[in-house]
Amino acid sequence: MKLQRYDRNPIITPRPDREWECLVTTNPGAWYDDQRREVILLYRAAGADAEHVIHLARAVSPDGFNFERFDEPVVSPSRDGHDGGCVEDARIVKFGEHYFVTYASRFFAPGEYWREDDERLQPPVCPPDFPRALRENITSSGLLLSTDLRTFVRAGRMTDPTLDDRNVILFPEKISGQYAMLHRPMDWVGEKYGTPAPSIWLATGDDVLGLRNDRLLAKPRYPWEERKIGANTPPLRTRHGWLVLYHGVGTDSRYRVGAMLLDLHEPARVLHRTPEWILQPEAPYELDGPYVGCVFPCGQVVINGTLFVYYGAADRFVAVATCRLDDLVRHLLDCPD
Repeated sequence: MKLQRYDRNPIITPRPDREWECLVTTNPGAWYDDQRREVILLYRAAGADAEHVIHLARAVSPDGFNFERFDEPVVSPSRDGHDGGCVEDARIVKFGEHYFVTYASRFFAPGEYWREDDERLQPPVCPPDFPRALRENITSSGLLLSTDLRTFVRAGRMTDPTLDDRNVILFPEKISGQYAMLHRPMDWVGEKYGTPAPSIWLATGDDVLGLRNDRLLAKPRYPWEERKIGANTPPLRTRHGWLVLYHGVGTDSRYRVGAMLLDLHEPARVLHRTPEWILQPEAPYELDGPYVGCVFPCGQVVINGTLFVYYGAADRFVAVATCRLDDLVRHLLDCPD
């Protein structure tokens, strides 16, 4: 089974008339507002500046395909925090009246990362005994709180500041009375961690900013995900388990998308997992951009039984692919654990 691309992709593209999003509009988090009957996206936006400062921007659609954008970013890098260089790759869940939006960040803007090191702007040089997070400008992940997905409060950092850790995604409800999140610490590799490559971990705890009870959830298994895997979309509750889309990167450096079902009560237990990808970069807009050959979902919504998967294409565009939710679940039920 494969996800079906919308025939008018990409649905959001850079705008030359807006300096802050003239180069990149990609990797969208998504939410469906049942009352307003509209899809809300928070997407990564960046201009053509050498620093490559990255913002979160908002777009809204009545049908899930045609989006109206806002004139300004809704979240930009802070002046002096752990997210002083970028705020990107939002994932959205809701607890009560509050949206919990996890996002990736860096102390300094990443520069034009698709260029050779000697061609791009480098972050400030730090003393050799400074924390690695500053010296290497590694990724950490933070939490935004909102009641309207228009205005946001920075709640703080979610991950260990010494780790390069991203793809942080909260479960949309507590499990056995505790918060639960998926994440991908790049350094947890080797015999000590039980995995030969960066993998998906599950963390739980009472404090949403201090989830440290970690277990290895899934590691690379198939050739298309040999180099690393990471979670993509917030877990979606189905009667057969939590549906999670994830990405795999193979030796060809292409980003592809797979799916897994996790036990509803013991989410550290993978029930089923697709041996083959369900979306891979093939379309021109997925092959031409800062990252050649990348499909990267950050959000999904369900409308009348159809799963809408919103994804970044080549680190430049926003695109959407769909399937019947029941069809994907049935396909997973035929796959091994």
